[in-house]
Amino acid sequence: MILDDVNLAIYETDFITILGGNGAGKSTLFNAISGTLTLTSGSVWIKGVDVTKKTPEKRAAFISRVFQDPKMGTAPRMTGVENLAIASRRGKKRTLKLRQINKYKSEFIKLAAQIGNGLEAHLEVPTGNLSGGQRQALSLLMATIVEPELLLLDEHTAALDPKTSKALMKLTQEIVRQQQLTALMITHHMEDALKYGNRLIVMKDGKIIQDHNSVEKEQMKLEDFYRIFD
Repeated sequence: MILDDVNLAIYETDFITILGGNGAGKSTLFNAISGTLTLTSGSVWIKGVDVTKKTPEKRAAFISRVFQDPKMGTAPRMTGVENLAIASRRGKKRTLKLRQINKYKSEFIKLAAQIGNGLEAHLEVPTGNLSGGQRQALSLLMATIVEPELLLLDEHTAALDPKTSKALMKLTQEIVRQQQLTALMITHHMEDALKYGNRLIVMKDGKIIQDHNSVEKEQMKLEDFYRIFD
């Protein structure tokens, strides 16, 4: 999918949900922002910095991303503590040694305990042995342990069962609120698009066809969106 004249202004502490059918351009938008897709025209600016020509690695100092697949956000052979230790060095030189990891272990366990899914008891096992929900929660903690300028949530609950998905969305909302993050969230769940965030964008055929603020969102119903995708 090619983006078609997309002009999106994201304001500080915006929590924007993005809704659209398959091929609407949602993931393409995220790839353009994160730098995994090279733009043929246009530019990407973050906090007044032009990052258009910066590599994804350079943009990682500004951006964190949680993917749909729980396996993509963590190193499977490393423990949860080791994954969190690496994430805590985002934007810095990664010179963390084992003794420093142990120094912060209790802090990581305390952080994980807030989730409520037992992750704190499994932080010293390889993350490949965690459940999908635990691994995705760990990915979210890793993405936000150093507050990013922009958090990209790429259908991060889509691969989870309904109960786990609901719990992770609750955690997501709490983290975004507590840390006053600026976030974009792609979702296929219309209920989540209406429930979460202060702003909602609808994409179709590579374009942003609707952009609703919180007041407008409150007046909308699911039927309004079903008509869009008919």
